Amino acid sequence: MKKVLIITYYWPPSSGAGVYRWLKFSKHMQSFGWKPVIYTPSNPAIPRKDDSLLKDVPENIEVLKRPIFEPLEFYQKIISGKHDDNVGIGLLSSKKKSSWKMKLLFWIRGNLFIPDPRKYWIRPSVKFLLQHLKNDPVDAIITSGPPHSMHLIGLKLARGTGTKWLADFRDPWTNIDFYHQLGLTKLADKANHRLEKKVLASADLVTTVSPNWAKDLRSLGAKRIVTITNGFDHEEFDKVSLPQNTKFSIVHVGSMNNDRNPILLWETLSSLLEHHVDLKTLLEIILIGTVDYRVFEELNKYQLAEYVNHIEYMEHKKVVRVLCSSSILLLPLNNTPNVMGIIPGKLFEYLASGRPIISIGPEDGDTATILKETRTGEIIAYNNAAKMTSILNHYYELFKSKKLKLVPLGIDKYSRKNLAKKVCNYLDQLTK
Repeated sequence: MKKVLIITYYWPPSSGAGVYRWLKFSKHMQSFGWKPVIYTPSNPAIPRKDDSLLKDVPENIEVLKRPIFEPLEFYQKIISGKHDDNVGIGLLSSKKKSSWKMKLLFWIRGNLFIPDPRKYWIRPSVKFLLQHLKNDPVDAIITSGPPHSMHLIGLKLARGTGTKWLADFRDPWTNIDFYHQLGLTKLADKANHRLEKKVLASADLVTTVSPNWAKDLRSLGAKRIVTITNGFDHEEFDKVSLPQNTKFSIVHVGSMNNDRNPILLWETLSSLLEHHVDLKTLLEIILIGTVDYRVFEELNKYQLAEYVNHIEYMEHKKVVRVLCSSSILLLPLNNTPNVMGIIPGKLFEYLASGRPIISIGPEDGDTATILKETRTGEIIAYNNAAKMTSILNHYYELFKSKKLKLVPLGIDKYSRKNLAKKVCNYLDQLTK
């Protein structure tokens, strides 16, 4: 069996979206001839842990851990009292903060830590891994970013060993939606583009999660790039059989920052409550994850606060149960320039739940394509109030008549086992 070194900042018991992609792929890769070796920090700065994810780590794989030095923690704790990749750097604020402090934090994050605050792990990791690979070589290397410092480790290892290297972009680098918020100087911006181009041009294969992002990365210099989406595990959903919630529950899972604040939905729900008296006793808005304070301001503005059940954190296995018993799953997309290629990882678990999805975003983007192909929901443009009203009315009537259900079409290609097979096929091509 061939071996592949996977370099990732996120690994159980860390929780959050960054963990799932390579945790789940590594779970299935041995079935297709590749044994993963994981390299990850022993002391990552993470907001929460989810010990339930440890069960997905294959018992017979090697997990190498080395300490990491992250000085940005100091600055983030001053601003927000805790460390979080979202909270405290402008992507998402759980409460109002001093604007000058936030601007200072953006500037520090963007200009002193290039490409990101994990840069100080690059040199010691390369030194350690070069020695380790002399004694225990692998057939391929995979790096998972962001943080894109992981790619710089892969770049140096590939050059030092001649090993084939796959650079996986779960999110873009200079095209990521918050890049413009970092207050970059021209020098810092140039440095990021230079490093990005070097990674894209040097990797033997670049993968990313959506066709539009693949197109963007190709234009930035990727010499060979393919799309491998995120996915879902069948077994997590096949075991769940729950009755529909007695409430008309609209569920969102994951962080909700101001760029994906679904104001159109809040406005429409407020109007529907005036026309459907019974909805006042049935409506429930469930938000699982960190929510920006500006979202709550809009909920208050539209007099929806009393219908909100905010759960800041929930174990993944419990999240699956909430998804499967919901009425509607909410998928607002960031209203940012790179939105055409945004396919939230949660979408695929939404698909597997068999519950209707309402997504807010461009009707010709990559998420819209998946929703249309799988017949799992509706995509509504940011300002299309008429369509939002029509869809919510339709779903509410189906809910009351107990007919609010669907049968997803052709979603097996998004199972993580099938996607892991796709990864392994590309690794076979690289190393033959």
